[in-house]
Order: sequence, then structure tokens, then C-alpha cells
Amino acid sequence: MTTVIAGRELRFERAGRLRWHERAVPELRAPTDALVRPFLAGRCDGDTLPIHRPVSRALQAGLALGVVDPVVGRICGPVPFRGPVPIGHECVAEVVELGSEVTGLEIGQRVIVPWAVSCGTCPRCARGLTSTCDRAGGPLAAFGFGPSCGPWGGMVADTVRVPYAAHMLVPVPPGVPAERVAAASDNLADAWRAVVPALADRPGGSVLVLGGGACSIGLYAAGFAVAHGAAVVDYVDRSAARRAIAESFGARVPARPEPPDRGYDVVVEAASTAAGLRTGLRAAAPGAVCTAVGYYLATGTRVPLMHMYATDVTLHLGVSHVRALLPELLEFVRRTGFPAERVTTVTADWDDAPSAYATRTTKLVLRRDPVSTG
Repeated sequence: MTTVIAGRELRFERAGRLRWHERAVPELRAPTDALVRPFLAGRCDGDTLPIHRPVSRALQAGLALGVVDPVVGRICGPVPFRGPVPIGHECVAEVVELGSEVTGLEIGQRVIVPWAVSCGTCPRCARGLTSTCDRAGGPLAAFGFGPSCGPWGGMVADTVRVPYAAHMLVPVPPGVPAERVAAASDNLADAWRAVVPALADRPGGSVLVLGGGACSIGLYAAGFAVAHGAAVVDYVDRSAARRAIAESFGARVPARPEPPDRGYDVVVEAASTAAGLRTGLRAAAPGAVCTAVGYYLATGTRVPLMHMYATDVTLHLGVSHVRALLPELLEFVRRTGFPAERVTTVTADWDDAPSAYATRTTKLVLRRDPVSTG
């Protein structure tokens, strides 16, 4: 008789309700796998959508009526966010076991686990499109999104199996506090891609961040914009607490919840609304880039195409390809000491995850002590 050793993982059951569930402890299934023990877990901005709002049946109805884009069903299943499903896809972890073909990593090493699964060798990965890997399977292969995105489970768990480990796992640089990169698996890297490449092409440009929906991403973006030499960084948000964090990074905070200017070189739409998208595009300067980091679920989201045509504005949206960005991002944090932990508004004990993960706050990080001292 085979003895199955049980572990724990946090599962979303329904809006406002999460619980620990027992599951079999993951095992290595391929020589390229690794097992890791998360000891910090950040809550992605997107996780708050089903936690704080009972959206499952509404999205199911919207899919049936054709008013919600069908890709939502392909990613989240025909009944999106129907629990119980493992949740969580941002973590800093320590390596506990390595497959026989995994090189470049050590037991006890602290690593970032990207939210999306990628092989590192297929044509898409070679182009930097690591979140749409050819070999990972399905429209999206990811941790913490339920069975439609693969058998990977969530990152708020005792142990997590990571495939393609030599590629997937990115070591935390020496001297960088783990809390500083708790969101590097997703939200911190998402903010990086929304600001840094566009500013590199427009040195000293002006930046507008529309905050609110993707709340931590907007704040990280404001901080990165200041740190990369933007002449002006305006942060717009109705939350006084988030405006204060943006100010602490050096961003300007307009008194009114509207952009004070027109003509920004870089726009980050983190309000995660169709209205925010239109506002950002109309606030963009000729030749600007507007990156949208939120969810736009409707089939008929309106954008001002003629305005974009007249001003030659580029709208960029899509999943963030975290694994491709992590080396440059982590090296920047190591070199500059960028204080990303300033965005974390609640740090909670790991064992309190069922209640803490539902907290209405900007950025939640769960913490337990690492086993290794490295």
C-alpha cells in the first residue's frame, strides 16, 4: 500500500472565502523539474477581482451572451473562478530538491518563480514571449489560475513543483532582501515592461500613470519612471493612501483625479477600466506608447482609433513575459536598491493566509521563515 504524504495549499472557494486544503506533496516528474518551498507570497492585483466580487456567474452569463470575450473561458474555464482552485502566483522560494538534469542551481538557493510556465528553448521563448511558450500547453500555462491553465497549482503552498527548472528559476541576487522582490514573479515585472523600455527610447520623457485597478503595478511603475530619469511622473488615483506612496517615490500627484496635462511620452493604464484606457490614449503625446496592464473583459471595449491614428500613438497590451525580464530587473534592484517593498501595505503570517489573502489592501505579502539561512 502506497502512503501519500499530505501538504497544504491555499484555495479560493468563492468570493470572500479562502481555505487551506490538503493535497499530495508534489514530486519530481521529470529530470528537469525542481521542488521549491515558497516563503514569501505576494497577492497579484488580478487576484482581488474574484476574491472581492462575486463575478463567477456574471462572467459565465457574459460568455454565454457573447458580451465577455471567449478567451476568458479558455483561460479560466467555462465557469470562470469557480472554486475550489489553488490561488497565488507570486513568490520567493527556496530550492528543496533538484532533478538530475537541472544545472546552475543549489539546494537552499533563494529564487523567483515566474507566474507563467515556459521552457526557454522554443521559438516563442527565444523571442522573449515566455508567457506564451509553445511547449507549456494550452492558451496559458500558469500557476494559480486553476486547472484550465495546467496542473501547476498555486504558490501559496507548502511545496511547488517547477518544470524546466534550470530556465524557470531565477536566483535572487546576493544582498537583495527577499521582501524587496516579493512581487517579481508578476506585478513588479509587469510595471517594469510598462515603463522602462519606452523610457529608454524617450530619454527624459514625461510619464502618466493611471492607478487604481492594477493598484500595485501602477505604484511600481511610478517608482520605476522616477528612477529611470523621467522629467515628469504624474500619478492619478482616487486612493489617498496610494497617492502618498507614489509621492514617496518622487511622483507628482495632481489634486484632481484627471491628468493635468496632455502630451505624455509614456502612459501606463493601471486603472483597469475602458474609461481609463481612453483617458490614457487621449493624454498621450504624438509618438507615445500607452501600455495597458489591466483586464478588459468585454468583447466591445472602445478605443479612440482615429485619435491614435492622428497622433501616431502605440497601444501595447498583453500578458507580461516575466521570465524574459527578470535578469535585467533583478540586476537593477541589486545595483540601485530600488525600494519596491514600499508598495507592500500588509505583511501577514503565512498561517493566516485564508483571512489575510482577502484583505482589502493595495499589496499583501504572506511570510513565513525560510529554512535556509542564505
